[in-house]
Amino acid sequence: MSSEAQTQPVAITEDEAALYDRQIRLWGIEAQERMRNGTILVVNLKGVAHETIKNIVLAGIGTLICYDSGTVDEEDLGAGFLFREEDVGKKRTDAARPNIEALNPLVTVKTLSDPQDISDASLPSLLKDTHLVCVTDSSREELIRFDNACRQSQTMFYAGGTYGLTGYIFVDLQTHQHLAPDRAQKVTADTQPKMIKETVSYPSLSEALKSLGTTYKKMSKRAIKDTNPANLVATLALWEFQARHRDVGGDKRSGGSAELAAVANEIIKSTGISPQVLPPMSPDTAESLLQTSPHEFSPTCAVLGGLLAQDVLKALAGRDPPFANFLTFDGAVGSGNVTPLGMA
Repeated sequence: MSSEAQTQPVAITEDEAALYDRQIRLWGIEAQERMRNGTILVVNLKGVAHETIKNIVLAGIGTLICYDSGTVDEEDLGAGFLFREEDVGKKRTDAARPNIEALNPLVTVKTLSDPQDISDASLPSLLKDTHLVCVTDSSREELIRFDNACRQSQTMFYAGGTYGLTGYIFVDLQTHQHLAPDRAQKVTADTQPKMIKETVSYPSLSEALKSLGTTYKKMSKRAIKDTNPANLVATLALWEFQARHRDVGGDKRSGGSAELAAVANEIIKSTGISPQVLPPMSPDTAESLLQTSPHEFSPTCAVLGGLLAQDVLKALAGRDPPFANFLTFDGAVGSGNVTPLGMA
């Protein structure tokens, strides 16, 4: 959201202060007011978005805009909780809206369902009064399109989604300030840590993807292992596979596992990481990814959506450091790792 488009902030009312008392005590009235005045656009109402929406609405953002052009089908009932059986066949936005509003009546909820609403021609107007965009479960090309539009309008950008048991979160906050301990301060048992504003520059998604090789060259072997690069490679390979075939339905495509393994191994080669640290992807691993990736698993969506919401609130509040900048999650072992992809 460009500075000239910013409107006069709205102060928190007594009712809101009472409702959000617990979190105001945690992160302060200023952070809560920033969230209260925040407008967030969430694109695509699949499982990850349900959990993300729940958390940011309960936290007390000002306005939520939901976009989805699809209708509720039976598969949607498994990973999300904003739809009911009787909603099958309805527009996702129409079905979700009353359930979102019931979570927190103090939050303004708006919905969009026409693809023209998020076209290249319409995005500048839509983003003018939007502080943060969160695009979920979308293609790599669509994520890049949204990210580029957000950069033009100086709007914070998040991407998140799942492929079966795996998931990812990408963050582009452009130039972002948050509070951090003053490293120059000499802290003793009797002193309180001094907090100062720290400025961090984030690359765009397209820039981050181009920096794969240079990112790992700057890291020690131990640091590379700590990022679990195999998870990042799996996500990037699935993005490329999806770009080629428009879906990841490996169970419907002969030779898909061999192609996905080949794509992954080209990405591995581009990282420059030693095979001892990052071995090639096997066809069996690729086959497993293709079999599970088209499906949503409720636990994976819940964990990733919760992480996504938490980081979105950090970005809005400006207190704690958000992810920098590419998180991957492995639901099989229940752990996530952050890779500073293209970060200075």
